[in-house]
Amino acid sequence: MFDDFFIRALIAGIGVAIVTGPLGCFVIWRRLAYFGDTLSHSALLGVTLAFSLSINISLSVFLVSGIVALLLLSLQKRTKLPGDALLGLLAHSSIAVGLVIIGFLTFIRFDIMGLLFGDILSVTTNDILIIWLGGSIILIILFFIWKSLFAATVNYDLAAAEGMNPDRSNVIFTLLLAGVIAISIKMIGVLLITGLLLIPPALARNLSNNPRQMVVLSIIGGIISVLLGLFGSLEFNTASGPTIIVAALILFVISMFVPSTDKKLQK
Repeated sequence: MFDDFFIRALIAGIGVAIVTGPLGCFVIWRRLAYFGDTLSHSALLGVTLAFSLSINISLSVFLVSGIVALLLLSLQKRTKLPGDALLGLLAHSSIAVGLVIIGFLTFIRFDIMGLLFGDILSVTTNDILIIWLGGSIILIILFFIWKSLFAATVNYDLAAAEGMNPDRSNVIFTLLLAGVIAISIKMIGVLLITGLLLIPPALARNLSNNPRQMVVLSIIGGIISVLLGLFGSLEFNTASGPTIIVAALILFVISMFVPSTDKKLQK
């Protein structure tokens, strides 16, 4: 079964969709879309460092994205700049540094399009192992911090007063985002990772009435997007990563016209 590249792509895509769904819900609830975009841009720097130092790409991307996330949290306490300015600074700086490093690595052949838009059809059994094992670890950690993280999302001061340590949960959550970007970069690419984090949860938001329902629907929406995107790319001979995002976008548009008795998410 694993000798078939298309089957491997399906297994990898479904694995990523299962992980990005719950994390994407928090990205939407906490209004962190630009933050996720910043981490995905920093992934390019992680990839170039992996090639230059001959280390695992997923590990390098996780380390760089994690450092950028922690650096943002530190800068928010040390400067008076607004959050969006810091995000823009880190996003454009990291991607620029990555491109400059690529320019120096003339002895290595880079597939820029593959880095930017991913190539899910080239995933290996090792990539599948990283996605499912890493994704399982991410979901387990998210399960244990769910209560404090959700409480801090609803009311930060109340969560702190209840002794839930929301600061620690925020740090862990940012590292989990770095982790999901690391395991999915080969599949979706630098520029499209945020799309998979945002669009399935967004369509789930249109259809759900409570947080748990939104998480479940975001996972289902992500899986359907992967299936439609892969089969669509096979049928129309289009790039797989972008086609998955387009499929998710179509589902989001459809979700806007689905009647619901109560579209207001009760948190």
